[in-house]
Amino acid sequence: MRGGMNTVFDRLKKYAEMVMFSHTLFSLPFGLMAMLWAADGLPSFRVVFWILVALFGARNGANALNRLIDKDIDAANPRTASRHLPKGQLKPSEVLAVAVVCFALMIWAAYELNPLCLMLSPLAILLFIVYSYTKRFTWACHIVLGLACGGAPVGAWMAVTGTIGWPSLVLGAAVMLWVAGFDIIYGTQDVDFDKSFGIFSIPVKFGIKNALLISTAFHVMALLLLLYLFFLLDLGWLYIVGWLIAAALIYVEHSIVSPDHLDDVKIASYSINQIVSVVLFIFTAADMFIAR
Repeated sequence: MRGGMNTVFDRLKKYAEMVMFSHTLFSLPFGLMAMLWAADGLPSFRVVFWILVALFGARNGANALNRLIDKDIDAANPRTASRHLPKGQLKPSEVLAVAVVCFALMIWAAYELNPLCLMLSPLAILLFIVYSYTKRFTWACHIVLGLACGGAPVGAWMAVTGTIGWPSLVLGAAVMLWVAGFDIIYGTQDVDFDKSFGIFSIPVKFGIKNALLISTAFHVMALLLLLYLFFLLDLGWLYIVGWLIAAALIYVEHSIVSPDHLDDVKIASYSINQIVSVVLFIFTAADMFIAR
């Protein structure tokens, strides 16, 4: 019995590692921010629960699908050759099953929330599928990834209100630029491989120096949109504190990478940005429930 349970837990661990479950911290906090703003507080437990299910299903289903579609590219790239599919630790059929189950959860959650969420859920899945192929034909793949992640706050707003609100579109645009910006940084470490394998990216198209400048521009625009939300929604001073901390973290992110120094790319693109999203959510929640 214990051996069987260990096998199950080991399998679940591999699935979590495969979809990079910890990276849920990128878009989830922004979805929750939109939820709080749409409800002007905390919505019912039922709505919160199904929003969490939808965000969980969408994000992890998209990552599982991306791993499946990119398995041959990952196997050829020395940096990613140790991932679960290239190493044979997971079967393609298993990964496909994970994606299908996650997308089914997302659609179920959308059904439980409201008709608009259900109607638009196939569009979200289509976007996830399209993104996984974009690196094969366009350097704008980073922007498409950002667009997919930016759907989280828009979807959460719809879940609460049954409509697409302007604040959610602004937040979605900020998330799109933020994600695209740090994904560009992440892509700088694969420039040589991408060129040899015919993979498209902004670092490949414009060079690492210009790619980092584009990433900086995207992040500046994202911060400006987040600041615009302060005025649009008449937010309080705690939100501004969170915004300032996020801006400082993004400044650090860009200060530790350069064309001649890419050793800290993973810290800059992933580790710091996981903190950025959590900080913004914590201070948004504090602004709503404490400062007001």
